[in-house]
Amino acid sequence: MPDTATLPKIGDKAPSERERRLHLLKELERKVLWLSTWTIHNANHLRPSRDGLKVGGHQASSASLASIMTALYFDVLRPQDRVAVKPHASPIFHAIQYLMGRQSRDKLERFRALGGAQSYPSRTKDTPDVDFSTGSVGLGVAVTAFASMVQDYVRLKGMTDQPEGRMVALVGDAELDEGNVFEAMLEGWKHDLRNTWWIIDYNRQSLDSVVSDKLWVPIEGMFRSLGWNVNIMKYGKKLEAAFQQPGGDALRDWIDNCPNQLYSALTFKGGAAWREALVRDLGDTGGIKAMLDSHDDAMLGALMTNLAGHDLETILDTFHGVESEQPACFIAYTVKGMGLPFAGHKDNHAGLMNLDQMAEFKRQCGLKDGEEWERFAGLGVDPEELEAFLAEVPFVQGGSRRLKAASVPVPNLPSPGGDKASTQEGFGKILAELAKSDAEIASRIVTTSPDVTVSTNLGGWVNRRGLFDRKEVIDIFREQKVVSAHRWHGAPDGQHMELGIAEHNLFLMLAALGMSHELFGVRLLPVGTLYDPFIMRGLDAFNYALYQDARFMVVATPSGVTLAPEGGAHQSIATPLIGMGLPKLASFEPAYVDELAAIMRWGFEHMQAADGGSVYLRLSTRSIEQPKRKLDTAAVIDGGYWVREPSPDADLAIVYCGALAPEAMQAHAALLEDVPGAGLLAVTSPDRLQEGWSAARAGRQGGQGAESHVERLLGRLSPDAKLVTVIDGHPAALSWLGGVRGHKVAALGIESFGQSADIQDIYRVMGLDADGILDAAARVLLD
Repeated sequence: MPDTATLPKIGDKAPSERERRLHLLKELERKVLWLSTWTIHNANHLRPSRDGLKVGGHQASSASLASIMTALYFDVLRPQDRVAVKPHASPIFHAIQYLMGRQSRDKLERFRALGGAQSYPSRTKDTPDVDFSTGSVGLGVAVTAFASMVQDYVRLKGMTDQPEGRMVALVGDAELDEGNVFEAMLEGWKHDLRNTWWIIDYNRQSLDSVVSDKLWVPIEGMFRSLGWNVNIMKYGKKLEAAFQQPGGDALRDWIDNCPNQLYSALTFKGGAAWREALVRDLGDTGGIKAMLDSHDDAMLGALMTNLAGHDLETILDTFHGVESEQPACFIAYTVKGMGLPFAGHKDNHAGLMNLDQMAEFKRQCGLKDGEEWERFAGLGVDPEELEAFLAEVPFVQGGSRRLKAASVPVPNLPSPGGDKASTQEGFGKILAELAKSDAEIASRIVTTSPDVTVSTNLGGWVNRRGLFDRKEVIDIFREQKVVSAHRWHGAPDGQHMELGIAEHNLFLMLAALGMSHELFGVRLLPVGTLYDPFIMRGLDAFNYALYQDARFMVVATPSGVTLAPEGGAHQSIATPLIGMGLPKLASFEPAYVDELAAIMRWGFEHMQAADGGSVYLRLSTRSIEQPKRKLDTAAVIDGGYWVREPSPDADLAIVYCGALAPEAMQAHAALLEDVPGAGLLAVTSPDRLQEGWSAARAGRQGGQGAESHVERLLGRLSPDAKLVTVIDGHPAALSWLGGVRGHKVAALGIESFGQSADIQDIYRVMGLDADGILDAAARVLLD
């Protein structure tokens, strides 16, 4: 158990305010550890189980952060500070919220059950005090760095009058094995990162084992090399005092050189084992015998595990001693499972206290049966005094910490003219025109890209709106009168955040930008670009951003095998399925620029809607003939429209998506000679069609019996008609259309890695050219 010292007295004098606060915090620390441990115990041992599955909850991983989180939430943090809590410390977070009156007992009792407190902190499923969802290891850490950059972005532009906050991450030491953490650190160095704290729970244990000895050495070196201030929090006040006694230097050296596995094992075995080891190794050292004789086994065990990460006074002194805006890393030595019977055991990660252990733990906490959920039961403090203390905690001042921002009006977007164009080119021109505008939306768009800004057609936007930088950065090439089409001038008023080649960083930046309205009270409309195949490289962070309900537009271009000469390494296959499969994401693949303009306008509105989400545009570099027409915008947004409506008795329809429109049209024209009345269906969003169909079937859209858009489209065909679907991606993105009304489908697409070629050859090899479509039509008609 953490220290439970009684209120200090100095003669007949009343305790100082510092001593009083420290005593109250120690009492809260005890209660936080109890509630987190009991919450997990209740879920696993007491709550009825219908499926027999282990519920889990990580009692040991929670215990290692009980002291640090007590200090943070009850003393150090301010309302404007934002925190990403280590996933396995979720029960500690919920316990703290419960003590603050911001979490209900009912949700604690249903921890890891439907409607209860979540297994890992969730912005969308838990209380509004969750700033960043965590659970995917390392991403919750890294996003705090990008949130700090976004805070600088809105503050330097004068968009917010909110106080400047610290972006804090509570980091498991094993999380530092994740490469995305160091990618984020490097990006932070480039952008002069500020106001970011990463507090490392250095308990030296991972899921399976004990971590390598002296891991802190390379950790410290990496942080210092990238401009971080490193605070090594190793020893608590008791050990520091012991080091000042005779034999103290030898004791410090012995602990410093003690292998992690031995330290963990001795911690688990307890005071007698510590005594045996110290007598064996230091028994002849002056002062050691006296020190050992003055401590019984329990006292010795407490002394040898008095690490800084469990010593509230040391923690508070360290945190309150930081005044610089420089990013700070705190390497806080802790014990995994501190205060619990399996503290230090290498198998304790998923371990659970049994009934007897919990009964003894409850006795140690001074609790009686029936008092387990009582907020202040078993504490040596007047409940009224604690209530008064909690009411004054800085973190809970100022009302709701989940901020709001008004929506930004979205005008009709220009559809660039021209007889031929690619959707990628159209995207660049639409943004370039917006860059000239003084409409509010132009000031709220912020673009970002992982070193592919120019090649994804963001150059025109950046030339007019500039790079964002905390200080003025001159374009030396322009100063030297070197001719270039691109102006790379950086300043605080810039609206493009240039990133290095790390797709995880792109999606973490989009996540932070896309939460700005709730984190900082400023509505931003983030647009990120990357090459479509590299969505897979950043997919974990992409999924994480959506799980946060961040709002952004990701423009992935070029896509498919259509970027033919680039070869298989740059050709995407599965990305249409990713777009369909990710929740809170509307994905589109338009063929024409007028479709794209309508989709982007809808997308900017969707990003701001209460029931909205993010948007994924899969674009192409292939330049094709642009139609002269009045666009059916609603049909484009809903996912598709008939280019050539089928006759009532038509035997066949060709269904295309994206850049393959010319091949589909060519095949359709040839087909009309043999299959008069055949239809040609353009799909702008397989995702929106499928989502609408599923919603209608479940009665979520239009009520029971309502027809979805895709059902109405395919209802123009006879029940016996056949479909040929074609997409520059996996055929499953469209093959499901056969299930809507029972039509047989020949699905064409990409099912193997590509290769370098020109468009004609690669389409022929993949069976996507007009001849391939006609061959598929012949097969399905004969089937």
